[in-house]
Amino acid sequence: MSAARLTGTKYGCGSGGCGACTVMLSRYDPHCSANACLLPVVSLHGAAVVTVEGIGSTKTKLHPVQERIAKAHGSQCGFCTPGMVMSMYTLLRNQPQPSLEDIREALTGSTSRSRSKFQVIIISSCSQYSTFLHSTSELFHMNGVLPLDPSQDLIFPPELMKGGGGRLCFQGNRVKWFSPADLSDLLELRAAHPNAPLVVGNTNVGDPGFCRERVTDPTGTGALWAIAGVTFGSACSLSEVKEELQGAVGRLDPEESRVFQALLNTLRCLAGKQIRNMAVSLPSGAVCLHRLSLHPLYWQFSVAVASYKLTHKLPFSPFAGGTREVPLNEKFFAGFGRTHLRADEVLLSLHIPRSQPWEFVSAFRQAQRREFAFSIVNAGMKVVFKEGTDTVQSLSIFYGGMGPTLLRVKRTCEGLVGMYACRLLAEEVALPPTAHGGKTEFRSILSLSFFFKFYMQVVQELREKNEVPQGHQTFQMVSEIQSSKDPVGRPRVHIAAFQQATGEAKYYDDLPAVSGELFVFMVTSTRAHAKIISMDFSEALRVPGAVTFLSARDVPGQNRRLWFNNTEELFAEEEVCCVGQIIGAVVAESREQAKRAAERVRVTYDDLSPVFFTIEEAIQHQSFFNPKRKLERGNVDEAFGKVDRILEGEMYMGGQEHFYMETQGLIAVPRGEDGEMDLYVATQHTPDLEVVGHTLGVDSNKITCHVKRLGGGFGGKVMKIASLSAIAATAAYKTGRAVRCVLDRGDDMLITSGRHPFLGKYKVGFMNDGTILAADITYYSNGGSTLDESSFIMEKALLHMDNGYKIPNLRGHGLVCKTHLPSYTAFRGFGGPQGLTIIESILHEVAAECGLPAEEVSNVDLPAHQVRAVNMYSEEESYTHHRQPFCPRDMVRCWDECLEKSDYSSRRLAVQHFNATNRWRKRGICAVPLKFGIGFSKGFYNQGAALVNIYKDGSVLVSHGGTEMGQGINTKAVQIASRILGVPMSSIHIKETCTGNVPNAAPSAASFGTDAVGMAVKDACEKLMKRLEPVMKAYPKWTWSQWIVEAYCQKISLSATGFFMGPHTSVDWEKSEGAAYYYFTFGACCSEVEIDCLTGDHKNIRTDIVMDVGKSLNPALDVGQVEGGFVQGLGLYTIEELQFSPDGALRTRGPNQYKIPALCDIPPQLNVHLLADSQNPNAIYSSKGIGEPPVFFGCTLFFAIKEAIAAARRESGLNGRFALSSPATVEKIRMACVDRFTEMVCFTSKPGSFTPWAINV
Repeated sequence: MSAARLTGTKYGCGSGGCGACTVMLSRYDPHCSANACLLPVVSLHGAAVVTVEGIGSTKTKLHPVQERIAKAHGSQCGFCTPGMVMSMYTLLRNQPQPSLEDIREALTGSTSRSRSKFQVIIISSCSQYSTFLHSTSELFHMNGVLPLDPSQDLIFPPELMKGGGGRLCFQGNRVKWFSPADLSDLLELRAAHPNAPLVVGNTNVGDPGFCRERVTDPTGTGALWAIAGVTFGSACSLSEVKEELQGAVGRLDPEESRVFQALLNTLRCLAGKQIRNMAVSLPSGAVCLHRLSLHPLYWQFSVAVASYKLTHKLPFSPFAGGTREVPLNEKFFAGFGRTHLRADEVLLSLHIPRSQPWEFVSAFRQAQRREFAFSIVNAGMKVVFKEGTDTVQSLSIFYGGMGPTLLRVKRTCEGLVGMYACRLLAEEVALPPTAHGGKTEFRSILSLSFFFKFYMQVVQELREKNEVPQGHQTFQMVSEIQSSKDPVGRPRVHIAAFQQATGEAKYYDDLPAVSGELFVFMVTSTRAHAKIISMDFSEALRVPGAVTFLSARDVPGQNRRLWFNNTEELFAEEEVCCVGQIIGAVVAESREQAKRAAERVRVTYDDLSPVFFTIEEAIQHQSFFNPKRKLERGNVDEAFGKVDRILEGEMYMGGQEHFYMETQGLIAVPRGEDGEMDLYVATQHTPDLEVVGHTLGVDSNKITCHVKRLGGGFGGKVMKIASLSAIAATAAYKTGRAVRCVLDRGDDMLITSGRHPFLGKYKVGFMNDGTILAADITYYSNGGSTLDESSFIMEKALLHMDNGYKIPNLRGHGLVCKTHLPSYTAFRGFGGPQGLTIIESILHEVAAECGLPAEEVSNVDLPAHQVRAVNMYSEEESYTHHRQPFCPRDMVRCWDECLEKSDYSSRRLAVQHFNATNRWRKRGICAVPLKFGIGFSKGFYNQGAALVNIYKDGSVLVSHGGTEMGQGINTKAVQIASRILGVPMSSIHIKETCTGNVPNAAPSAASFGTDAVGMAVKDACEKLMKRLEPVMKAYPKWTWSQWIVEAYCQKISLSATGFFMGPHTSVDWEKSEGAAYYYFTFGACCSEVEIDCLTGDHKNIRTDIVMDVGKSLNPALDVGQVEGGFVQGLGLYTIEELQFSPDGALRTRGPNQYKIPALCDIPPQLNVHLLADSQNPNAIYSSKGIGEPPVFFGCTLFFAIKEAIAAARRESGLNGRFALSSPATVEKIRMACVDRFTEMVCFTSKPGSFTPWAINV
């Protein structure tokens, strides 16, 4: 598609895990959505592929899906939008009137970092549900939208309808692919190439280099696709299997369809729609290469006493084939990815019998998230009772994830006697602590829990349904006296929304290749701490297409730079200090050639000591970066002597991967004159690319940085991209040719790292009523191997350690640990969430110690003084712990409105009732306030610049120093310019961010971008209007265009720069005082959750957010930022878990291992309310920054989960405090819900006596 310049289909991960590459694949009928990154071109013979460009464009006509997703504010950064559009388009091609469940299922395979997607689900359906979310009618209007007209859809190409044809053979440099004509031809090919794997859906084919021949896409072999009753052809897709099972469930009595219903329950959670459309239900070839995520089906097929029919070529017969039927059981699988099929056999079909009377079947799976995630453990169970009795006649239990292959527990099934069976099962499924995949205790306990759940389901059938997220949003309308032509304060559509929906929006890797362009691929360290003995790149340069190898010796300028007294290297010279550190780079003609060549670079190391990765180890080694920070208010030590109680504890908070949809990269284009170079780059901070000048040994005025837009940033594209840019520029300098750098998802996650893990150790003194008088907190962060922005992040954590609470005696120390991991960097919130979470954990524990609910309102009708309210700032003129004055009035208003709008009091009573009547499911509810500082505490960053040009035809071009990454900074800038100049938004254009137009810009970060840029644009426009004022007064009846022409004739400059000099902010760390922030954004959030005590699964039930955004410049964009920030926080606190091997290598290097929130994780009720009548005189038009603060609200889910766990533990007689670290994953929830099953699993191996699968850093 890149060759055809169809750039709408995005490459996000390369493994089918994000949905950005979704296209529609058709073989006449029906159509199906598919991941383009998984589809070999050779498998598309005879198929039609439709990309987002094929269904509509802004130049011709939008498709209704494209129009609706744009108008409903469903696109922010826009990188994933074309994939969502194609998922919905494909659904509508097959079902013009889809149900809500159809819509939810269609979008399951699409992930997004930008925002909650519930508006997209409803609006883009183009059906009767287009006005379902009536409460959002003010945010967008569907009046006059295009109706769905199937007659306008593309027809299937007639030339592809012929079908038939013989065998096809595709010969490449490294692999030969065959496409058989029919089943007989397939058998011939299997006999001739017994080691070649069969490839149908290509959802996982392993290493393509291990076998030179492949038999691909047996779509011409009709026998493999036939569906008859409950017999499936081996090449039937999972979607086809699902449809047939649904039909069988509808036709049969419930008793007869129990096994089909169990399979359907698993299929609904298995992968995304795109994967299910391509993945086959059976391992078709002798080499079994199915994904782990498909294994649950095999376990349940086994329970159902399913059987495979196999066919093979008979000797001496070129056409006929013999068949045999084998049961699908534990004997069928020889190991992970291997079966007992003969080399010349092909699986033909699978038969699943109906359920019999008195036969009960259930399926279970537990994954990191509910849908679109690999199972940690899965199971299929069947029990048969003697007719008319409760006597067990037979029992079958199969597990996946408890070993290298299918596990059948025979002894347990044979010895079923009450709870004795659980003890037998615990012995039979026991895993050693060194087992592949880790989580060994959790997996063992899950196996027991599944068995017990099966027992309960047999006694009482349980039912669950998937809920489609809904929501209610409120905001303050603009004044009636405001001109209808003034867009400020109105929910205007993102100015690039339509281009994003049609795939026309360009990102850096969408730019056409420059003539002679090369590609650079990084060579990274495989050791955590070692001396580099030698690097041999001779084999790499022998790879066809390889051009050169880069290392420190090739840098024409400086390979090292000094960053706050810490030396950082571009290329490691003599020593590596983490796995993933860049030590070299290969330049080649294409990205595939560069990648192959990089794999052949051989590096010899000599390991060094010590090597450590965790915060605890860094504390032991006293390994810290400077400076160490401290803030203190009052006399903490003295106050501890005056309190009723003292509590000590700690709270650990794990890191987080940015997982922006667009990976990091750039194009470096040398201009061939005077050292000039253009960089087309994805960065949040264009001036930081002065590193390129230092590396090349040229002045910054020779390096021009261009940024059109980013496919997400979240802080990750501030610092790390500078080094990548310098390397690409070095390659361009050395070769004299343009060089493109695009990190693969796995390398991006390895090299660039993410949010800092934090450990907070605290001592708190409080009175019996919950009033906190003293707190002493020490914050430790894992900074990794280099400083990066870690010290600034620690400072922000310390500056937010009070949140909204007046603790008269408060002391905080901050230490950044130096470890042998890739350096952690900026992430949305920038230390704020970590600092805030620790203090909220303290209040939560204090409330528990006082016997009070943490959010209880002080009211005679409710039990006691509540801890959060009693400690909250309340004076009209309050002072933070760093002595910055502020007024907490709007924070208290947010808190009160949140409790009221969420109906907190009555829901809390309902939670108590639920917990009293449910043993194995518990609920929790939590509300927290928020005070979040806006702007940079380093005052010199609080500035903004802009350039506004008016052309003779009256059109306006705005340039500014901010970068558009989905937050809507360009849209708001255009709204501001439109208000001042009095011209429609359609007459104003923003081309790009360019250092040639606006130099020395501050980073687009700290929720300060619109404040700085908006003020600068306002300043420039006001200058222009002042110049135009005499002309406008002289000719009051003229139009804008006439005024501009006249001004030009009068030689009035129609170009103006604008500048905003923000406030001077700083902190005197010696005196613990200073105005660290421009102002504060306030808010409050309440969330309710439900946990499954047996599996650790949890469901987010409802979230209510009240946010103070001042006078919103654009309520639609601000609501989107609140929703998106909350969902990202949802991942931070409950799902997203980074795992490192004991030798410091990142294990979670893609969407298969690392899960961000999906549609199923969003609360069915997500309500956002923008606080009315809020004023902020400090910022542009009384608005407030909103990008970072909502991330913290994910902690309400964490603490609600902790409340639910506490309720479960009380059922087991455990009433004391317990530790729970963030994120609250399924494993941690289950392990904290101590019960008789957790007691049955006990490892005797002591820590240190074995090598664990993963470590907490």
